[in-house]
Amino acid sequence: MRRVYMDYSATTPVDARVVEAMLPYLTEKFGNPSSVHLWGQEARAAVDHARQQVAALIGARPNDVIFVSSGTEANNLAIRGVAEQWAARGRHIITSTIEHPSVRGVCQLLEQRGWEITRLPVGEDGIVRATDVQAALRPDTVLVTIMLANNEIGTIQPIAEIAAIVRQMRARGCSHALLHVDGVQALGRMRVEVEELGCDLLSMSGHKLHAPKGVGALYVRRGVRLAPQMIGGHQERNRRAGTEAVPLIVAFGKAAELARQELETRIAHMRALRDRFEAGVAERISDVVFNGDRKRRLPHITNVSFRYIEGEGLLINLDLQGIAVSTGSACSSGTLEPSPVIRALGRDDELARGAVRFSLGKETTEEDIDYVLDVLPRAVDALRRISPLYQKAVAEGRAKQLLVPTT
Repeated sequence: MRRVYMDYSATTPVDARVVEAMLPYLTEKFGNPSSVHLWGQEARAAVDHARQQVAALIGARPNDVIFVSSGTEANNLAIRGVAEQWAARGRHIITSTIEHPSVRGVCQLLEQRGWEITRLPVGEDGIVRATDVQAALRPDTVLVTIMLANNEIGTIQPIAEIAAIVRQMRARGCSHALLHVDGVQALGRMRVEVEELGCDLLSMSGHKLHAPKGVGALYVRRGVRLAPQMIGGHQERNRRAGTEAVPLIVAFGKAAELARQELETRIAHMRALRDRFEAGVAERISDVVFNGDRKRRLPHITNVSFRYIEGEGLLINLDLQGIAVSTGSACSSGTLEPSPVIRALGRDDELARGAVRFSLGKETTEEDIDYVLDVLPRAVDALRRISPLYQKAVAEGRAKQLLVPTT
């Protein structure tokens, strides 16, 4: 049985070149980067070099990059760090209805502790309106946190436009708000330049970028102050205590360097295969809805709602045939509720429950796509045959008959 991985939005395989770069720091170059002797300074130099590599990927100053354990920690440090540091100025935060669980969860926690959270809607296209951000800004707003690109549907948000509005309001004294951007899904899949975006904070994660799990980073614009969330050490310029995970940081740096060098090639490759896949789905399967804007999106994500079936059932069916996909964010797997992102588009429960995310990577091949396009229609039809909703829809003339004949 062929095995095809189409869940690159959840995680990516570690690049062999990244493994090669990190291996020495798991063996002979094992020093603590805070130590003053040769072993320690060797490790310190490696961390500093990785900081330069990550900073180069986003067009930032190396000193503005803080290494953390994950994208989730980066989001926590950014949101809680700003909220707690500037609570005296206000307790109002603006976010959106399609944020990652690590942003959504922190906002819920702060809401329970007395902060007021404004959650901006999106249209059917899955894009936040900059004018909505402007209307929501208040004198007591301390933070706007909007993701750069959505992890389930891939839509790219108008961050530069939002940043301009936030800066204008700050300049007029109408708000003290800072802008945090969750860039985890976007990094390595589109060009990301913090000066062009105009954000004050940007979250990143290594394992979405062909580095190992367990390392992330937060860009913090010079002059932005955060309340540390990890206490007990001077590491990362007193912003994140804890001995740096040198091998993982080295790996993240190498992965960032490769992503910067190969960005355009990777984008073109993923976009071509994504378009081939979507054309095949539209041709071979009836009663499907593609979720999110079809133009303003990342090149590697396709999110499709299949009517009359459960996405979880389709996921299991495909897994048994060697194909890995997902029904949403890996960080919210296990919940029985429909994806809040798909619901935010205005989809009903049926479409939300029938949504499946297919995400591609630099290793995906045309043969992979063709195999999935051969298996997927049969899997959908098999599930629809046993679906009472489908049988009722066929009887009422609301659905087409099965595309794949019974054998």
